[in-house]
Amino acid sequence: MIEMESSSPEETERLAAALAAELQPGDVVTVSGELGSGKTTFVRGAAQALGVEGPVTSPTYTIGHLYEGRVPVSHLDLYRFEGMSDAEWGDLESYFGEAIAFVEWPEAGAGFLPPARAAVGLRHLGERHRLIVLASPEKALENSILAGVGPRI
Repeated sequence: MIEMESSSPEETERLAAALAAELQPGDVVTVSGELGSGKTTFVRGAAQALGVEGPVTSPTYTIGHLYEGRVPVSHLDLYRFEGMSDAEWGDLESYFGEAIAFVEWPEAGAGFLPPARAAVGLRHLGERHRLIVLASPEKALENSILAGVGPRI
């Protein structure tokens, strides 16, 4: 598990870019945290590192966005879900597969979402500071990310 403190959106995006450099189509990254903690900022940094041009915005009301970059990038926000049904999963399943998928508020998709290659948690430490915790079952992935950002984001 990696714990880092970010003092700006740019630092959060830099950590996300280091993770994105290690991802492949089919990978899933869950992004958890309270409202305003930087989840969409994190996804934006990863998406831009994956070649997405243009704005990357929160899909809270549309549930999902699919972006074209060097590889397809899916961005889902399950905030409005209290759980998930088979029918709802059927509507979301197309966001996975050949894309790299980032899922905000993944708790609502428990039991349906594919296994995450990485789980990111963000927490407020103050008005501008965030604690970012990144965990992966692959220690080599964590080590690569640390090497990409150094001891401080």
